Amino acid sequence: MSEELSKDAKNKRKSIKADDKMDLTRGTILDKVLKFALPLALTSMLQQLFNAADVAVVGKFASAHAMAAVGSNAPVVSLLVNSFVGLSIGANVVISRNIGARNYAKIHRAVHTAMALAISAGVFVAILGNLIAGPIIDILGVPPEVYNYSLKYLRIYFSGMPFIMLYNFESAIFRSNGNTRTPLICLVIGGVLNVAANLFFVIVMGMDVDGVAIATVLSNAVSSMLLLYFLIKERSLIRVRVRLIRFDKASLNNIIKMGVPAALQSMVFSVSNLCVQSAINSLGADVMAASSAAFNIEIFVYFVVNAFSQTCVTFVGQNYGAGEYKRCRLIVRRILMICSLVTLVVSVFVLLTQRNLLTLFTSDPAIIELAVVRISCLMYGELINVVMDNLSGALRGLGKSMLPAISSFVGVCGIRITWVFTGFRIYHTWLSLMIIFPVSWAFTALGITIMYIYTRNRMLPVDES
Repeated sequence: MSEELSKDAKNKRKSIKADDKMDLTRGTILDKVLKFALPLALTSMLQQLFNAADVAVVGKFASAHAMAAVGSNAPVVSLLVNSFVGLSIGANVVISRNIGARNYAKIHRAVHTAMALAISAGVFVAILGNLIAGPIIDILGVPPEVYNYSLKYLRIYFSGMPFIMLYNFESAIFRSNGNTRTPLICLVIGGVLNVAANLFFVIVMGMDVDGVAIATVLSNAVSSMLLLYFLIKERSLIRVRVRLIRFDKASLNNIIKMGVPAALQSMVFSVSNLCVQSAINSLGADVMAASSAAFNIEIFVYFVVNAFSQTCVTFVGQNYGAGEYKRCRLIVRRILMICSLVTLVVSVFVLLTQRNLLTLFTSDPAIIELAVVRISCLMYGELINVVMDNLSGALRGLGKSMLPAISSFVGVCGIRITWVFTGFRIYHTWLSLMIIFPVSWAFTALGITIMYIYTRNRMLPVDES
């Protein structure tokens, strides 16, 4: 490894020069933010559409039981994927801060440690998941007629965990260097393959949930291998050498320190949403259908907010590593401004067109009106979500990943679960349940804002000279 580092040191100046085109520590901010955030938002949107293809194909060409099986596993899949994305943020923060500091040796060790963590954690989850798939299905309360379908789908999905974990960490490595286009391109290629494989396995081969599950694993394998290829061919500081993939203790500790709180925060959101979903189910089938239709529209607005939040992580991380404290402050203000403007435009568009958009999912006027309640409650609160998510990203970029996790645990999970088991039982209405989303965002945003201001004043001193 020392020989490799020696060779790389000779080319360090050349590597840094090649990397300057993606340097986030100098130059204008607006264009870089948009170039970084928009591909991230598009990536999430495409992932949502490709995931919907699984349900659509089995629902159209297999059976209702097969479609129900794919849908019943959605909470587990969401929990896993969100946790992995949260954990990969740790790699993003550590690598981006070292890139800002131009600490080549630490970048090298962090990149290869991230790859080793992705592979080992993916294999561990794949093995463990297959062992506990049955109990998970039991906990979900899946009906007997759907049980075998759900179990088959979940076990195959778990088998693809190494590829899913690898893709998320590889994407984080690229993001840390200011590159969000390459992960998007690889996702598109894998997604198109996913749709084609879905149709082939289900229609041509006569398979059901196993067909779409295998197609998902194959598409994730292709996307992750393509990203690995590009990382190996990369000429900048994040280049990967397969034979050097191994754990570095210091890098691993830093990644876990930053990533585990972010993963826990994602899990908190998922758990609280599962609790809210159980309350939604108590209001009847029409409300369940309305909530599902509304979710498939509102989630695209969240993708926009989340893209800017991840942008904040990388931009603040690189600039803090470079000692550009004044620029860190400016970046947070600019991202808040840009994200607020974009989110406002998208939210107004959704509010103005929501009834037309909802007809894509249902033609029942009663269900549409119920869905409008959920969309309206969330869209009017999205600017609060902008503050909450982006200041969380800023804190993570500064290395304070536990602060937003604690605030989310109290403000999101605590408030929502408390309301479901107290106030909602008294005011058992659809509106009283949906209003808890913006209310919990507001309390959490207030807590995170206080934490950010305190942390900013301590870690980002203003040069008075």
